[in-house]
Amino acid sequence: MGDSASYFVHETAIIDEGCQIGEGSKIWHFSHLMQEALVGKNCSIGQNVFVANDVRIGNNVKIQNNVSLYSGVVCEDDVFLGPSMVFTNVKNPRSAVDRRGEFQKTIIKKGATIGANATIVCGISLGKYAFIAAGSVVTKNVSDYAIMVGVPAIQDGWMSEYGERLSFSNGKAVCKATNTQYILEYGRCVKL
Repeated sequence: MGDSASYFVHETAIIDEGCQIGEGSKIWHFSHLMQEALVGKNCSIGQNVFVANDVRIGNNVKIQNNVSLYSGVVCEDDVFLGPSMVFTNVKNPRSAVDRRGEFQKTIIKKGATIGANATIVCGISLGKYAFIAAGSVVTKNVSDYAIMVGVPAIQDGWMSEYGERLSFSNGKAVCKATNTQYILEYGRCVKL
């Protein structure tokens, strides 16, 4: 588990033996982290969060209340998971059919945000700094910096690393908050 003095665990949380938690992380009320889960440094894991075996959580990840991360979920650094958002781990679940050997990997890349009550169907990848709007249902891979909205989610523009909508003119955009420049290259947003 690492040195328990280097992170905070609320007294109602359950941390199974073997779970690794990074320095400065905080685990709040009624959460359960299984034995093979790995949590990076400076993470915040909210109330009633479940983290299964084989889940990998990078550094500075914020997981809001009522989120379950099932086997195969990987969250890179600086990811934000909004309240009650949902991951799946099997595409065709049936109560009477054991599909544990069919869990699919889902990768949430650095800096991505998933809004409250969004659903991420397993077996896909969300690009760096992608922004998934609240309540959206994502069923396919998402490009870096893409804004995704709706059911099923469709792309509705681009967002800077700072979280500002980008307005492109002649293939170029500037983040209003940071003056960082972005270009569109072969249909993808790239930070300069």
